[in-house]
Amino acid sequence: MDLDLSPDEVELQSAVRRFVQKELAPVAERMDREDYFPRDLFTRLGTQGFLGPTIPSEYDGLGQTYRTQAIILEEIARASPALALSVGAHSNLCADNLCRNGTPAQRQQFLPDLVAGRRVGALALTEPASGSDAVSLRTRAERQGDSYILNGSKQFITNGPVADTLLVYAKTQPTKGAQGISAFVVTRDAPGFSVARSLDKMGMRGSPTGELAFQDCRIPLDQRVGEENRGVAVMMSGLNVERAVLSAIPVGIMAECLDRSLEYARQREQFGKKIGQFELIQEKIANMYAQLQASRLLLYQALSAVSGDQRSHRASATALTYASEASTRVALDAIQIFGGYGYMRDLPLERLARDAKLLEIGAGTSEIRRLLVARELLGEGFDAN
Repeated sequence: MDLDLSPDEVELQSAVRRFVQKELAPVAERMDREDYFPRDLFTRLGTQGFLGPTIPSEYDGLGQTYRTQAIILEEIARASPALALSVGAHSNLCADNLCRNGTPAQRQQFLPDLVAGRRVGALALTEPASGSDAVSLRTRAERQGDSYILNGSKQFITNGPVADTLLVYAKTQPTKGAQGISAFVVTRDAPGFSVARSLDKMGMRGSPTGELAFQDCRIPLDQRVGEENRGVAVMMSGLNVERAVLSAIPVGIMAECLDRSLEYARQREQFGKKIGQFELIQEKIANMYAQLQASRLLLYQALSAVSGDQRSHRASATALTYASEASTRVALDAIQIFGGYGYMRDLPLERLARDAKLLEIGAGTSEIRRLLVARELLGEGFDAN
């Protein structure tokens, strides 16, 4: 596993960084304050090619690796973890999943618009009564001729209030439990689909999150993704890739916090000397650096692992668990280094700390991820009590 960025990856990183500084940084604070989703900026990300890094060129994507996708997310997250979350949900959870599991006709119909940012994508899995226990979902899809009729609701869906194209999971044979789940592409204009409400969050503001409703929602047969009752395979491979790729967001948060802390520690004076000369400040900075580097190593390892085996939980769950918890610690340490200034909303540190916390909850909580890692290490017979 090569940890150094290639010349092409360095060029991409620089291009994303320039875009972020020019286009995103000026509106990041407004996104948080007003819970504002910059749809026009999202479209410009598509124009730059940043929304379809893993999508083949025949569908207008870059045809690159998950590592490319992670580089993009890390740079966006330095200015706005919220927008990085929306981009991750769009380009990975929806577009990449559809690319891996959809039919050629589905790819041709949906991917070019997703890659270009003309349509916003989302994945709809979580429900009011099924969060960590994802396979206990209650949304139903009943076959009627050449269509399916969906009934149910989804909760905490990233991009849900603004999504045009959604990958939705529903029970097609409820008596079979996990073996009775199917996946569907649902468009915003589908009869019977609606956004029940938008949700007001502690952090990741500007990344719209909502509750979705399906009331006799008619979906054409050709919009089922994969075989009927085989959706759990689509779900699990998608979750593993999601955890690996989204680990780039806490890495971006930590990188930004460390850079700002270093600059401040070199300039701020107290008691007649730079605060970077105080050993307790040095300890914090050393710990921040160690956690950033460890998280980036776990991120690249996870990206390599899911590229070869999308069903193995261990690497991706470990990467996101460690990086998400580390990002919360690092953001709080950065606030402590800045003192009273760090606690003010004039600086982005308190926003980064609020944003970081969600990463310990989404894509399976830290507790669930630890169970996945332990059970995979222990082997058969240790799945559950």
